[in-house]
Amino acid sequence: MNNKLKIFCVLMLAVLSTSALHAQESFITEVSYPYLDKLIATAKKNYPEVKVRQAQVNAAKAALTQSKVMWLDAFTASYIYSPRNSLNLANPTFFNGYQIGISVNLGALLSKPFATRTAKETVNIAQYQQQQYNLSIEAQVKRLYFAYLEAQADLRNRARAVVDGEIAVKQLKYTFQKGESTFHDYNEALTSLYNQNSFKVQSELATLTAKANLEEILGVKLEEVK
Repeated sequence: MNNKLKIFCVLMLAVLSTSALHAQESFITEVSYPYLDKLIATAKKNYPEVKVRQAQVNAAKAALTQSKVMWLDAFTASYIYSPRNSLNLANPTFFNGYQIGISVNLGALLSKPFATRTAKETVNIAQYQQQQYNLSIEAQVKRLYFAYLEAQADLRNRARAVVDGEIAVKQLKYTFQKGESTFHDYNEALTSLYNQNSFKVQSELATLTAKANLEEILGVKLEEVK
């Protein structure tokens, strides 16, 4: 076997090994749906916008309760006291003692059912918005969780590619020192290894970014979710 064929075999072995690792690596099998449910529950517990939605529902319910008792505002009670031993010639009265009167504001009374109905619809709207946001945050947590797993899988691929590149460089260094390969071939292997290291650094950054994005919506560190 001549030198060029040996070099070609070494390089092809490294490439095929890396390609096989890329093909085998998948994050699908690492998806844990019970853990994902915990992530969603944590986000719903801690994320401020979720608390805002709940506060809006509570405020709407309080306004509904208030509207149900405000129908009493349409009634006004008053009383008049006429002493038994007094004589009022200007405004003579037939009754003595305390006299109670009740007046009704018909406009206010008739408007109360509409106000109560509006308050009920406000409660419904707040609840629908809360339900909609809950669905939205569930989908968002899932996307960020899957993106984090994908970034981890890609990082593992890059790390293995670096290992394969190091093996190839060692092999070519050995053959170069024995005069069985050229410096050009050895230099190309080194350049490929440097590139693989660069890709690995980028994957590390992507993994950290994916983790930070997930933790932002969780409100806690990922390690705290058990």
